[in-house]
Amino acid sequence: MTPPIDASHHSSHRQLLTTVGGSASRLDAIIVPTNRTPDHLDAAMDLARELRCTLLLLCSQNASVGLSESLAAQRGVDLIAVDVDRLPDDLMPAFRTSALLLANGFERRTDTSLKRNLGLLFARAAGWQRVVFLDDDIKVPSPSDLGVAAGLADSYAGVGLAIGGFEDNSVVCHALREVGAFQDTFIGGGALAIGAHSMTSFFPNVYNEDWFFLLDDDGLRRTAMTGVAEQEEYDPFADPARARTEEFGDCLAEGLFALFDDGRGIRDADVDYWDSFLRSRHRLIVEVLGKVADPVRGRERTRRMTASLSAARDRCLRIAPRLCVDYLAALAEDRIVWHTFVRLQPVLDGPEAAMAALGLVGAHRQHPSNPFVVEVGGRAGVHDLARV
Repeated sequence: MTPPIDASHHSSHRQLLTTVGGSASRLDAIIVPTNRTPDHLDAAMDLARELRCTLLLLCSQNASVGLSESLAAQRGVDLIAVDVDRLPDDLMPAFRTSALLLANGFERRTDTSLKRNLGLLFARAAGWQRVVFLDDDIKVPSPSDLGVAAGLADSYAGVGLAIGGFEDNSVVCHALREVGAFQDTFIGGGALAIGAHSMTSFFPNVYNEDWFFLLDDDGLRRTAMTGVAEQEEYDPFADPARARTEEFGDCLAEGLFALFDDGRGIRDADVDYWDSFLRSRHRLIVEVLGKVADPVRGRERTRRMTASLSAARDRCLRIAPRLCVDYLAALAEDRIVWHTFVRLQPVLDGPEAAMAALGLVGAHRQHPSNPFVVEVGGRAGVHDLARV
C-alpha cells in the first residue's frame, strides 16, 4: 500500500476510540431504519429473537409495515413497525442546520436522520434504557456482541461494532483504498449501541450524521468500540449523486476528526482552518482522480469512479469555509433545541404508551404472545385491534 500524495489526509481516526470488552446487559430494542423490502430484515429479526428484545422498524419507500408484521409473526419476533411517511407534521422540531444547508444548495434529501431521531424519541418515551441502531444491510455474526455493546452503553456516549466485511466509507475514501492508499473505517450508526443518557443528542440531516451525534460543543464524547458487524457489499461508484450528496458532510466530519486526532477541538475550526482543509481536500480528490486509470480496473469501472470523483471534486469547490463555521454554530444551537425538546417529552411505561403519546399514525405492534396487531392512531391515542 502506498500513502496518498496529500499527506495531510488522516487515513484513520481509530485512535479516538476506546476498544474494550465487557459483560453483556439486557438490550431493550434493536432499531432499524429501513427503506428496502422485508426480505432484507432476516438478520435483524434473527437477532431480535435471539436476544429477546423488541425490533423497532422505521419504514419508508419499499419497506412494508404489513409484510414485516407477517414475517415477525412467523418468526416469533416482538415487532413495532412505523410508517415514517405518516408521521405527524409537528412531531419533530425544526433544525437550523437543515435550513442552512437548504439555503446553500446542500440539502440532503434522505430520511435517515429523521428515522434515527424518531428512534431516539420513541426509545425515551417507551422508557427503554439501552438500544442498538442497526442498518438493514448489516449482519452481526455473534449476537452476544450486541449484549456487550449494550452493557457498555451506560458508560459511553456510543458503542459501535467494528465494521468488517465490505468497508463502510464515503465514496472518496473508497476511491482512496482502490488506488492503493491505506484507508481505515470508523464506527457508525449502522451498528451503534446507546444508553438512555445519550438520547438527548441528535442526528443532523447531513452525511456522517452518526459522527456528529457523538459530538458535544468541545469535540468527540467518550466513545467505544467492541465486537464485529459485517457490511453488505455495494458499489460506491454506481451513481455520481452519491459522492455529490456526501461531500459536504464528509468534508465537515473529516476536517473535525483530523483536528481531534491532533489533540485540538471544535473551537479551533475557524475560517482559516476550513480554508486550508478544503484546499487539501480538493488536492486529494484531484490526485486520486489522476490514479484512477488502470487497465486492470477495466473501462467501465474507471468511468464510474471518474464520474463519482468528479462529482465530489466539483461539490468540494462549492463549499465555502464560512459555511463550515456557520454550520457548526447551528449544530450547537440544534443540540440545545433537541435536548430541550426531548426533555419535555414524557417518559412512559412501554411501547404502546409511547406510540399513543407520540401520535404515530399507522404504527403497529406484533407481539409473539398476542395474536393481534395493535395499531395506534392519532394524538387521541385510540387503539384499534386487527388480526394479522
